[in-house]
Amino acid sequence: MNVGETLRRPWPWIIVALLLALAALLVGFDWNWLKGPLERRVEAATGRTFSIGGELDVDLGLAPTIRAQDVHLGNAAWSSRQEMARLDAIELRIALLPLLRGRVDLPYVHLKAPRLLLERNDAGRGNWQFSQQPRAGQSRPPLIRDLTIDDGELRVDEPALQTQLRLRIHSEPGGPQQRSPLVAAGQGRYRGAEFELRARIDSPLDLQDSDRPFHVDVRASAGDTRAHVSGASNAPLQLEDFDLQFALSGASLADLYSLAGLALPDTPPYELQGRLGLNGRVWSYHDFKGRIGDSDLSGNVALELGGERPRLRADLVSRRLDFDDLAGFVGAPPSTKQGETASAQQQRAAQERKAQPKVLPDHHYDLEKLRVMDADVRLAAGHIEAPKLPLDRMSVHLELNDGVLTLKPLDFDAAGGRIAATIELDAREASIVTRATADVHGLELPKLFPSVDIAKSGAGSIAGAIALTAQGNSVARMFASANGDVGLVMGRGRISNLLLELAGLDVAESLRYLLDKNEEVPLRCAYAAFDVVDGVMTAKALAFDTTDTVLHGQGTLDLRNETIDLRLTPEPKDVSPVSLRGPLHVGGTFKDPSFLPEPAPLALRGAAAAALYAIAPPAALLALIETGPGKDVNCGPAEGK
Repeated sequence: MNVGETLRRPWPWIIVALLLALAALLVGFDWNWLKGPLERRVEAATGRTFSIGGELDVDLGLAPTIRAQDVHLGNAAWSSRQEMARLDAIELRIALLPLLRGRVDLPYVHLKAPRLLLERNDAGRGNWQFSQQPRAGQSRPPLIRDLTIDDGELRVDEPALQTQLRLRIHSEPGGPQQRSPLVAAGQGRYRGAEFELRARIDSPLDLQDSDRPFHVDVRASAGDTRAHVSGASNAPLQLEDFDLQFALSGASLADLYSLAGLALPDTPPYELQGRLGLNGRVWSYHDFKGRIGDSDLSGNVALELGGERPRLRADLVSRRLDFDDLAGFVGAPPSTKQGETASAQQQRAAQERKAQPKVLPDHHYDLEKLRVMDADVRLAAGHIEAPKLPLDRMSVHLELNDGVLTLKPLDFDAAGGRIAATIELDAREASIVTRATADVHGLELPKLFPSVDIAKSGAGSIAGAIALTAQGNSVARMFASANGDVGLVMGRGRISNLLLELAGLDVAESLRYLLDKNEEVPLRCAYAAFDVVDGVMTAKALAFDTTDTVLHGQGTLDLRNETIDLRLTPEPKDVSPVSLRGPLHVGGTFKDPSFLPEPAPLALRGAAAAALYAIAPPAALLALIETGPGKDVNCGPAEGK
């Protein structure tokens, strides 16, 4: 082919002309010409207004650099605010070769003064939910290799949840081979509580790298609750091996319901420290230790998400449990005496409760908290601090399933014996239905009343059984509607004679034992059996028999009005020159009982045995109670004849 033939062909000239035209175009091309098409493309993809108010510029290369100024993204149509996001400037680089394979690879992104608003309307829809949502699998998110933020701001507004936050965010210089970490600080309100946050975390881009530890140091407070998360974790994006140090403190664990949706009981102030983990949909707080009120607590907790309801599992241990720290379980504040731990709000509640005429707590249980989650919790307490109660150890297994809370077993070592109880609260209806049973075994009289000197030398083992049903949304309402049976029995033992003489108001005998020695008399038996109907306990058998005196009684305990109306009649078995023995009336209220002798005719001496035998313990009561080997009840009608 000769030169003349080549010159006559048109294609080489066309190619040369195109190259020359492209070169001329690039030299004089204004990238702002592309703003309109780009804005329309983003608007079509998001359903929002989008504009670039400043310059648009591009530096060409294998990874072109794109710069845009004064960028604005519109908000959802339902919002009263026009903009969801804006930036003073954005600069990014995009790799061309991956783009040819359909992958957006951004080696570098820099945001100058970004402002982002996240809000949710009353219907629960967030402004980050665009009208044109991409279909699943339609596109992959861009791969950002380095991100820096200069003077950023994030605002969160959820009026329905009483949440308004404003956080300032910026990047700090990273080290060699390290992306720029983010620093955030801000305040506002979270779920109605005053909120403050200070945080320093590695670049969120490190979440894409499963081999790089992700460092976190976040301190946050909401109301009286404070949290500190710190440490490093591998591959949190895959939700495996997420394990960080987590310290949590506050005025009451009940505050976590409004803050995090955890339905926990009201407690005194607490401080806990352990490891926070996340594996799949299971959050864990493991190997934690700390204090709740004046009790130590340690163990492991897991919260399982993804089911019909969250499920809390816990295995807890307390070496020393202050019993009044459990007051929140029955709707009462903890003790506020000197040396006891209580929040300011609990101290005010205790003062208000102290001024009330009744004893039983009338604080209503929150039915929603009993229905919103399930739980399986075990607690073992090695020692119980309860000055007014002869309790030693406790173990309990709590289960909450679909609004039904069960304590089974609820066991106490008490006064040398054991109390084994089962309690069920069914909160599926508007009013809680409660069923409770308890068996009492081997309680020793001196340990039952350790602070009473005249009972320290006594002996005897107490057993009993309780079976009650009730309805109501507070402890007071439950007792006010209670139905069932209560029975206690005590076998052979010893009791201080002074206690009996004082109960019978025998002045001469009492003075003799006060001035001489506190002798003991054999106890033949004692028992009490009550029918409980609509909150009123009626004594169907009540007696205390020794070789010296018999006390037997009748009357009621009104659980609804918290009043006492019992008549105790002492029947002497000896002769005393100054005997004032007559019926004793126990009245008043649970909070302020009274003990007054009745001006009734003196009881006939020597008639005690017949009176006692006439009210021998019911067979039903004896059938419920197992006193154990060698502790048979000995108050049968033929006894002592």
